[in-house]
Amino acid sequence: MNQLAGLPGRESVTEKARSNWMLISCNKSAMCWVHKPCLAIGCKTRQGLLFTLVIAFICGLIVVLLMILCLASSNWLTAEKFRQGLWEQCVDNDAVQPLPFGIKVKPGCYPAREEAYIQWAAALCVITLLLDILATVMTGMGLCSKDPTRKYTLYRFALYVMVGALLSVLIALVIYPACFASEIEKSNRSVWEFGWAYGVAWGSAIFLFGAILLLLCDKETEEIYYKERTITHENGDSKA
Repeated sequence: MNQLAGLPGRESVTEKARSNWMLISCNKSAMCWVHKPCLAIGCKTRQGLLFTLVIAFICGLIVVLLMILCLASSNWLTAEKFRQGLWEQCVDNDAVQPLPFGIKVKPGCYPAREEAYIQWAAALCVITLLLDILATVMTGMGLCSKDPTRKYTLYRFALYVMVGALLSVLIALVIYPACFASEIEKSNRSVWEFGWAYGVAWGSAIFLFGAILLLLCDKETEEIYYKERTITHENGDSKA
C-alpha cells in the first residue's frame, strides 16, 4: 500500500487520513499528493490576488481621469481675479491692476508664461499620464491572459512603469510650487492659493501609490499554493 512521506508519527495512510488528500498530476511524469485544505487555501489566496489586481487596474483608470482633469485645468495657482495652470493663465473681469508678473492683457485666458518650471511640470504630468495608460493597459492584458508566464511579465512591467509615473508626478508637484515661490515677489499679489487642479494631481499620486502597492502584492502570484508530498511505493520507488 502506498505511503505518504513527511507525515509525523504516521508510517502509513489510514482511510481517514487519506480522505484529506487528493492525487493530482504535478508534471508530465509524476503524480503528487495534495492536501485538500491547503489546496482550498491556495484557491482562496489566488482569488484574493486577482481581486487586488482588479483594484489596481481600477486605480490606474482613476489616475487617467484625474491626470486629464489637472492637465486641462488652469486652477493650479489662484490669486485675486487671476489663475494659473500648466498650459494657460486666465484673467477675470474687473481684475485688480497691475496684473501678476507685469502681464498686460484683457480679461480672458491666454497661453501660460514661458517659464521653465511650468513647462517642466507640464511635460512631467504628460509623461505621468502616458506611463499610467501604458501600465493600466498592461495590467488589463495580464488579467485577460491565461498564460502564467505572460501574466507575471505584464504585471512586473506594469509595476515598474507605474513607479516611473509616480516619480514623474511627484517631481512635478514639488518643482511647481517651489519654483513659483522664488518669483512670488513680482507677482503683484499678496495672497496665492493652490487650486483644485493641484489637489487633483496629488490625488492621482495617491492612487498611483495604491496601485503600486497592490501590484506588489502579486509578487508571488504564480507560486503554487499547495504542498506536494512524496509517494512511497511498496517496492521502495518514489516520485516527487
